Order: sequence, then C-alpha cells, then structure tokens
Amino acid sequence: MIEHRLDRMAAAGVWDGFPQQMGPLNAVTDVDGVSVGQWSRRDAGYLTGATVICFDPAAVVGVDVRGGGSGTRETDALRPGNLVERVDALVLTGGSAYGLDVAGGVMRFLEEQGKGFQVGPGPRDVVPIVPAAVLYDLSRGGGFSARPDASAGYAAARDAGVGPVREGNEGAGTGATSGPVKGGVGTASVMVGEDANVVVAAVVAVNSGGSPFDPMTGRLYGEDALYPGEWPQLGAPSGDDLARWQLSGMEEEPARPLRNTTIGMVVTNVKLDLAQTTRMASIAQDGLARAIRPVHTLFDGDTIFGASLGDAQLPTVGTVSSIGAASAGAAGLSFLYELGARTISRAVARAVLAAESTHGICSYRDLFPSACVADGSPRSGGGRGV
Repeated sequence: MIEHRLDRMAAAGVWDGFPQQMGPLNAVTDVDGVSVGQWSRRDAGYLTGATVICFDPAAVVGVDVRGGGSGTRETDALRPGNLVERVDALVLTGGSAYGLDVAGGVMRFLEEQGKGFQVGPGPRDVVPIVPAAVLYDLSRGGGFSARPDASAGYAAARDAGVGPVREGNEGAGTGATSGPVKGGVGTASVMVGEDANVVVAAVVAVNSGGSPFDPMTGRLYGEDALYPGEWPQLGAPSGDDLARWQLSGMEEEPARPLRNTTIGMVVTNVKLDLAQTTRMASIAQDGLARAIRPVHTLFDGDTIFGASLGDAQLPTVGTVSSIGAASAGAAGLSFLYELGARTISRAVARAVLAAESTHGICSYRDLFPSACVADGSPRSGGGRGV
C-alpha cells in the first residue's frame, strides 16, 4: 500500500510533499560543473563508443560494483580512507577490458589543462583521477579489434560540454544491446523543492543481459518511473505487435553470456561525503533492478558511480522537533537516494526508447511500434524481420 501511494505521488510530481520537476535539459548536465563528451564509431567493422563525464571542480565519487563480470579501473581509489578524495572525470566505455585504455586519453587531455591531483609545484604536475567502467560490445560491428582506445578518450574529453546529452546509439551505448533489443545511452534529471535547488541526475549505458520490458505485455519495466509527458505518447503495445513478437522467436533466443553489463552514474548538487556518495551508488542499483530483469547476474558487470558536486543542503524530511536532528538528516538522505534510484530507472527507459535498430539488432520502438507514437502516428516497424 505504501509503495502504491508513493508511486501515485511521484506520478503527480510530489514525493512525500516535495515538488518535483524535470531539469531544463533532463540530462546529467543539469548539475552545475558536469560536462559530457561522447565518441562513437560505426564504420569499418566498428560499432562501439565511449562516454566521458568531466567534473569542474573535481567531485566526490563513490562506486558500487554489483555484477559478477565487471571491468573497472581505479575503483579501489574510491574507497573511504584512501589518499585521493576527488575525481576529475569518469569513463563509461565499450570495448570490454580493452576499453579501459580510453581513460588514458582522458588523463592526457586533463593533464594538458592542468587538472588533476597535484603532485608537484608546476601547474601541470598533476595526476588526473579518472575511474572507468566498461561494457561488452566486441564484434558487434563485425571487427573484434574495432574498439575504443586512448585516442577515443581524448576526443570525447575534448568534446565535453554542458549542453544536451545525445541518447540512444551514442557514446558507450553505440554497440550496446538490452536483452533482445538495442540498448544505448540514456540520461535524466529531477529538480526538487519550492526553489528547485536540489538536483539529482543520472546517465547510463544500457547493455544488459536481462530484458528492459515485460515479455507478456511488451511494456517497459522502467516506464512507471517516467514523469508525465517525459516521453509523449508512450503506451501499451497492440495485440498484433505482441503476437508478432511472440511468433518471431526472439524471446526464445539463447542468452549470450559474457556480453553484457550496464554502467552509469548518479550525481547530485547536494554536498555529500565519500561514504554518502558510495551509499547513493549502492541504492541507485535498485533503479537498475526495477528497469531490467534479471540484473546483476554473473554475466553482467553492472557498475554505478555516485557523485557529489556542489554545496546544496539536503531536503528536510519531517521536523527536527518530532523525529530528532539525526533522524531528520537520515530521512533526507533516504529521500535523496530514492530520487537517485528512480532517476536511474528513468535513464534506462530513455536509453531503450531512444535506441535505433542497427546491424541486425532491433530497437524497442521497431519491435513494438504501436507503443511509441509520434504526432499521433505509430513509428514504422522494421529490424530483424519482425
């Protein structure tokens, strides 16, 4: 009963009495100091890419690695108690473990800007801190060795900007799949409070072994997390589309182990310490579990970063006089964490909705065109002969 009440309140734009609205860009760049650059390649055997998130100033970043087949770099540095307390950039990339080379290119770009952990007296005596997480997209464009490298990271970092973030078949989502359909990059944001002074945002690259939609109904699991009007004219697939899906045999295709992983980040402008950003990343994994089923398998390397960049104060949930200062602070954190998980779910849904059919991989929109209409007309079907 409580969950249903909270869902209704969220759909109305209020959670526990707090006004909510999508950010002006509905993107991770709605948090001041966050910029995003993407590199994609689709030619000559390539179907892969990289997404780079830069912070200015450096951010407090925690991480939660939940999948059984992860590929990461410098995540140990994000544990509480270590020397480094701030991160200059994050990398989400294709290429499996080979893609970890992307971070080196990002480091080179940041070094040229004099950004990083200061280790000497010179303006460029720095070591940029650039954790990374990878997903498996090898051979999806045809060439096993066609994958991102350091030059891709440099190009993405150089391209980073604070404007809209391209979704779907872009960056780390270029060669991504999600269960039986095309995956991709998705992003979302929410602003909370009367003055909309608290911002929570997320970006994900969805490459899941599990499905993003219910095979019995065709509806996206993450659809309920979307705000009214966030994806206009999204509805239930028709009986004809469902029958076509069931007859296609796609739902019976064997799983492809070791070729998965969803990676992403949730970020806020609320001032948090490292333990709190780590907890935010951990709870944000719930957002993946709500939008993808199954998730966190042995064949997924699901990794979520949590970041704090700003000095906004936690929203006050309840009153100090009634529940005490410590409980009020914990309630505010719990509210913030729930926003992060919900924003991750929205980003997953948006990634799948924005993805386009390519290289024989059917998109959700082409699999269920009746569920996704534009200007009152269904999108044309296609892809993989279904």
